[in-house]
Amino acid sequence: MARFAQIAFTPAVRAAQSRLGSRTGYSALDSFPDARSQLGGEEAAFIAARDGFYQASVSETGWPYVQFRGGPPGFLKVLDAHTIGYADFRGNRQYISTGNLEADGRVSLILMDYPNQRRLKLWGRARTVEGAEAGPLLQHLEMRDYRAHVERAVVIAVEAFDWNCPQHITRRFTGPEIETVLGPMRQQLEALQAENRALRAQLAARP
Repeated sequence: MARFAQIAFTPAVRAAQSRLGSRTGYSALDSFPDARSQLGGEEAAFIAARDGFYQASVSETGWPYVQFRGGPPGFLKVLDAHTIGYADFRGNRQYISTGNLEADGRVSLILMDYPNQRRLKLWGRARTVEGAEAGPLLQHLEMRDYRAHVERAVVIAVEAFDWNCPQHITRRFTGPEIETVLGPMRQQLEALQAENRALRAQLAARP
């Protein structure tokens, strides 16, 4: 059985699927040969290219909390086929996610590739590593060229993942992504402008 189905398809979810007509389609996951709990090359490459993700945790009172974690591409690292981790950069110091993880390590992450309309969902169990214990780990997780104060390491044991439907993902582009398209166009425009100036100069020089 797909591991993500074991986690996400609770009795209430399965009942809703039955009532709304999608249970038959998803029942195939009950005998799915791939558990989808071990990260492969495709997942590792996708994770390494991301510059942010959404992380959901749950409080002791049962309230969910979603936080966006951002940084340079690759700050979320695949440590092995079952483990990912990141350096926790200092933010507004509310420490809601930090407190939630100390009480209940279960998390869900959504990683977005807006230009290509791709989405990877992960479930896992997170733990924070601080102080002297975090030293060797942070040497691997820190982004040395990124000027941010690192407070701790967060390590997530991946329980399951799923590539989600691209439907309804609005395409968005970052500044660097736009520049990859505009840069060559700008160079071509500059070349045409230079050629135009040269032609005008030639015409102006004719008797």
